[in-house]
Amino acid sequence: MDDHPGKSPDHLTINVTHHDDPVFEVTEADAFASARKYPNIVVRGPLFGLAEQRRGDRPRWRLMGELDSGFPQMVRDELNSHLWFKAKDETDDPAERRSLLAAVARLETEKADEVSACGVRYRVVRADEFTRIGDGSLEPPRATDPDDDGWDLDAPDPCRTEGFVVDHAAAVGLSEGIGRVELLHLAYTAERFPADVRADSQRALTTHPGVVLLPTTFRVVQRNEVSWSMVTGQHSTPQGARRALVDHLTRPFPELPDLPGMPELPAWMKVDEKEAAVNERAAKKFMARRRPNELFVRGKRFEVIRAERMMRIGPDGPETPRPSDVDEYGPSQLHPPMDEHGNITYGT
Repeated sequence: MDDHPGKSPDHLTINVTHHDDPVFEVTEADAFASARKYPNIVVRGPLFGLAEQRRGDRPRWRLMGELDSGFPQMVRDELNSHLWFKAKDETDDPAERRSLLAAVARLETEKADEVSACGVRYRVVRADEFTRIGDGSLEPPRATDPDDDGWDLDAPDPCRTEGFVVDHAAAVGLSEGIGRVELLHLAYTAERFPADVRADSQRALTTHPGVVLLPTTFRVVQRNEVSWSMVTGQHSTPQGARRALVDHLTRPFPELPDLPGMPELPAWMKVDEKEAAVNERAAKKFMARRRPNELFVRGKRFEVIRAERMMRIGPDGPETPRPSDVDEYGPSQLHPPMDEHGNITYGT
């Protein structure tokens, strides 16, 4: 207890506050009720994204988009392109362009999880996605979760994670404060995880002892006999996930004509007219209900669930990928060379 005399460092501070307004009270009550009904946690695995820290922001970091990539290298490539296009389109200063291109050069040859350019620190950050479970059911959306209406399947999904400030010491409500304390010692322990994954997870409790919860997302899962399988990606609102389910049911892969020399489409890509008609009817009934979170069709059970993400925080901010986090491929050159004057050398 004497390691940090006086004020605790930000990455060890959980600042709980209370707001005297009806919306806050209802949200807190909803969170506590859900915690009682869904007391356990199922960890799905890691997700990766980008964060930046500008001058004067320390110790806070700001997320640059969704955390929805399954592999760190996908995010390093995203950062590579972000910096290359900044050098191409957003500066006329040769010194700034040199700084940006030097970071790009590192990302082309190294698995670099942090680079700096023009006074800004960029970091590949890691979070664990999990859902809450109780009595054999995954937690559905809460009544107080931000939501929208409408069934336009082409409507854009707003991003609530982009611009999110990672600030461990920021004031939060009592329910979130308690939830974060409960997550402080969460680690991968099940035998289904490889030994190096379990070891890295245990080590992170010491290297990154703090926990921040990111904005909640929503997914559609299909309930199987003893497990669930993911049907859609993550969405910012429950309605976004519902629209994705309708899209999944009513917009299957189109049946393509047979072409000479082309292999036959696999069965899962072929459209069965009877099944398509059943799915269409089920989707219409689903859309006629008020904010539905469950759908049965042809023996399949689909559920809209609430997915949370926790990010571990250390003395220098968010956790980066762990050694045991796997990549399908390595770094490479994604864009043609550019000099400090913005001249691009295209291959012949």
